[in-house]
Amino acid sequence: MRSADRERVRVEVVHRVVDGYVRQARDASDGFLQRLVNDTLYQERRRLDQANPRSKRTKAELALYQDVQRRLHSAAETTVRALLEQLATRFVDEVIGNFDDRVYRLSTTLIPPGLSLLVNAMSPRRLLDLRRINRGLVDQLKVQGEVEQVRRLAQHGTVVVVPTHSSNLDSIVLGYAGYRIGLPPLLYGAGINLFSNPMISFFMHNLGAYKVDRKKTAKLYRAVLKEYTTCALELGYHQLFFPGGTRSRSGAIEQQLKKGLLGTVIRAYTNNLIAGREPARIYLAPCTISYKLVLEAEALIRSHLQETGKASYIVEDDEFSHPRRVLNFLFNLTSLDDEIAVTWSAPLDVFGNRVDADGNSLDPRGRVVDPRSYVTRDGVPYLDEQRDVEYTNELAEAVCGAYLRDNVVMSTHVVARAVFALLRRRNPTHDLYRLLQTGGDAPSFAMAEVHSEVERLLGELGREDVPRPRLSPLLLAGDVQEIVADALRHFAIYHTRPAAERRGDRLFHEHRNLLCYYGNRLEGYGLAAE
Repeated sequence: MRSADRERVRVEVVHRVVDGYVRQARDASDGFLQRLVNDTLYQERRRLDQANPRSKRTKAELALYQDVQRRLHSAAETTVRALLEQLATRFVDEVIGNFDDRVYRLSTTLIPPGLSLLVNAMSPRRLLDLRRINRGLVDQLKVQGEVEQVRRLAQHGTVVVVPTHSSNLDSIVLGYAGYRIGLPPLLYGAGINLFSNPMISFFMHNLGAYKVDRKKTAKLYRAVLKEYTTCALELGYHQLFFPGGTRSRSGAIEQQLKKGLLGTVIRAYTNNLIAGREPARIYLAPCTISYKLVLEAEALIRSHLQETGKASYIVEDDEFSHPRRVLNFLFNLTSLDDEIAVTWSAPLDVFGNRVDADGNSLDPRGRVVDPRSYVTRDGVPYLDEQRDVEYTNELAEAVCGAYLRDNVVMSTHVVARAVFALLRRRNPTHDLYRLLQTGGDAPSFAMAEVHSEVERLLGELGREDVPRPRLSPLLLAGDVQEIVADALRHFAIYHTRPAAERRGDRLFHEHRNLLCYYGNRLEGYGLAAE
């Protein structure tokens, strides 16, 4: 956020959050605000129990919370409100991001070729290939889909990019992809752990990234996050949300979204209408990012398998935390001249309707509809939380549908799925965890069997009675042997152990967790193995 807006938003967020809780307190039992402050202190102390007790930040936070607890005891109502304001201000100061035009220009001109130079410098022979350095790593981005329409909509209103989320590299990839197609800079939330990476921390601090601490579970903190996002949208800041909330640990395309953040677009649009702001319109641009390899795949699938269903589990010490692993990944990516597919889906309004090139909302039959009618009564716009929950559900469904349609399936996804399907078929009595741990009865499969299974999967992905993804150029060419060979080349270049490896005329399943992860990218398409 630009410095000119920071104080304005800071004050407005605290006012809205505290005022909202004060209104709730009028209809609640006595002591509502005091319980809210107590709950915040309790949740924060629990978090700090796991923090480094010697750090200056931990000591400062503990001192603050001890002071608030002391003053809260027998406090008058006005004092309780002041303490609530103090905590909300503390949270918004942690969250609020900065934007520096100079850093933005630097990042979009020097960082892409700089990254390319850095990864090529790891090989002297590649360093001599000046054409490769000059092209830059970004030439490996294949940007496709509704590019022109997304770009035009930024002239008619505020654009919120809602991508899939596989890797911490997504923010960098998508930020540059947006720049490449002519989108304005995007404000986005980033996990606080990312700011510890010295490679990118400076740029994240100055490119509009606001901090999200997923270990903070207090209701007050969540309210501050949502209101900050809402205020930024009302000021016309184009934004990037990851509506899945965090990286997909299973490897599957997101089909369950976090509705709280997604719902802020409806609230911001309604507030714009109430305030008479122009332009009031907010558009969503679903976007799918597809990689053949994912930097943090091993840590993510391990987390998914160990903590399935526990949303409080946070992956911290993954591959992205180690700069050399990041460089190694990027080097291997460029060594095969890989493409990262960034696919822009058809944009939506805040209610999940498709929009035309001029930003007009369309109903399912293609007729223009007035989006204001969704949030007005007798022509007057108003906020209604229960109504907006239903609209948010419809919006989430539309976004998830776009993800499935514009997912680009690559060789690693199909081959991993094929090998895992063979494993399941060979071991019908094994549950998932037993299969992953033991590998079942056969350590390998004949290459002919693998080729046949890949061919079968490609046929299923072409069915017209179920959602169909996009296929990479290699998959569209249909050479099954080359598809399998390409996947095996990729499995061998980066991960600590290859997911699968060919020896002679047989394929050995070496890292079944990775096979599960990459194969899960094909969940949601009605494949027989599901």
